[in-house]
Amino acid sequence: MRAVVTVTGKDKKGIIAKVSAFLSEKGANIEDISQTVLGEYFAMIMIVDISAIQEELSTIAKECAELGKQIGMSIYMQHEDIFNAMHSV
Repeated sequence: MRAVVTVTGKDKKGIIAKVSAFLSEKGANIEDISQTVLGEYFAMIMIVDISAIQEELSTIAKECAELGKQIGMSIYMQHEDIFNAMHSV
């Protein structure tokens, strides 16, 4: 099972390190990552394999959002199928 993680906010040091460390601690594996800085803003999208995570996706998604608050970013995690459905026309 895979999920899409999006991270946005004002750029600062350590964003990728903090988010990837959190995901690793939970047992997720980052399969793909893309990030960019647009002026003073940071944007990142990750595809992560969450098959090894023991917790419910909704719990991890809430924890991602809380991490986002702690580091001053917006972090969203969605099941890949939901992300795809929301972005299909």
